[in-house]
Amino acid sequence: MSDTPPADERDELELRRLRWRCRRGMRELDQLFGRYLDRAWRQSSDEERGVFLRLLETEDDKLWHWFMGHEAAQDARLQELVEKIRNLPV
Repeated sequence: MSDTPPADERDELELRRLRWRCRRGMRELDQLFGRYLDRAWRQSSDEERGVFLRLLETEDDKLWHWFMGHEAAQDARLQELVEKIRNLPV
């Protein structure tokens, strides 16, 4: 018998950890990241998940400008994900 939890349980643990990392202290960013986790994370590819983790490493002020459309991310993959998150239904 293995000590490794089943895949569904691992996914839920990862999702809980990500929710904690998504807490930015800016309600708007918190809502955008939460919406992505709720609506798109489970279906996203490993590549997109990696881009999302890179997005979480970005400073809040940059994220704010990107998500509000004041600036665009220099990295095309980050910008694509920002646009996808911005366009998720509320």
